[in-house]
Amino acid sequence: MRATTRPSNAVLWLTAAGAALWTARTLARRARRIDFRGRVALVTGGSRGLGLEIARQLVGAGARVAICARDEVALSRALADLVHRAADRGGRADDVLALPCDVTVEEDVRALVAAVEQRLGPVDLLVNDAGTIEVGPSEQMTRADFDDAMATNFYGALHTVLAVTPGMRARRSGRVVNIASIGGKISVPHLLPYSASKFALVGLSEGLRASLLKDGVFVTTVCPGEIRTGSAAHAVFKGEQAAEYRWFTSSSSAPVAGMAADEAARRVVDAAAHGDAELIMPTSAWLGVKTHGLLPGLTADLSALAERGLPAPAAGGTARRAGHEVDERLPAWARAVQDRAVAAYNQGERFAP
Repeated sequence: MRATTRPSNAVLWLTAAGAALWTARTLARRARRIDFRGRVALVTGGSRGLGLEIARQLVGAGARVAICARDEVALSRALADLVHRAADRGGRADDVLALPCDVTVEEDVRALVAAVEQRLGPVDLLVNDAGTIEVGPSEQMTRADFDDAMATNFYGALHTVLAVTPGMRARRSGRVVNIASIGGKISVPHLLPYSASKFALVGLSEGLRASLLKDGVFVTTVCPGEIRTGSAAHAVFKGEQAAEYRWFTSSSSAPVAGMAADEAARRVVDAAAHGDAELIMPTSAWLGVKTHGLLPGLTADLSALAERGLPAPAAGGTARRAGHEVDERLPAWARAVQDRAVAAYNQGERFAP
């Protein structure tokens, strides 16, 4: 007779404990869920890219939405798009607000929040999406490049948090979403100022979660990988600018590595509604973060190998140019993906909402 093997008591206990934890987490997540209908949301950097798509989906969920950005032309186009979407679902034009604001200036942010609260009401949801990205060899990044990245990606988020969370704490209710990056978990070659500022934002966001939870305020840290939003058009490039633009744009356009912006925004809004602590997407980014947590030395060495395949520093390569100013020659497939994203997410004059 063959001996029958049975799972050990330890395995049974671990399985039962895992199932209990999963059930408890699911129930807690369901209990935290809020409906955004009639609630006030402020999305920084909401005129373009992922921020615009998040604002669209919040409008679709019935929220009263304010967006801000520095570019007033892009902001006015985004406002028209959001007003149209609000009307399509039976909402009113005054449920949407667009205000110019430089989030690096704390006084401007305080004035922004005061205007939003006067026009729409207290802010129930803050989404910090305003950001800047600079691409190039670390040898050609200066102190000013790091200052610029920190000013927008870290201090810009800090300014809005300081402006809205006192009211949230007093009401014992609120949601804050900080759009960080996979670059805030794993430093990415040729994106050093960006990664450093996003690491700082991740630390701030996780600490805020711990600090504000007792007051009924849920903070969600979002770390996306490549999202197809056409953001390369407004990224800044140094070094061999055309070559830097090509690798950066091609990597974000790749169908395997990249993620559609509407799906990414849907997941962000869902995480905010449920008060999740963290969202890492797509799956490739999640796997990268988990691997880095287990084997940080390995991922550091792999990053060093990847660095060797990127453009070398260029003579006089400290000059800066935005992506839409770079004379580039993208592969046809990447050009097509980039053009569609630019048109869909207000990254250029050819905006097709």
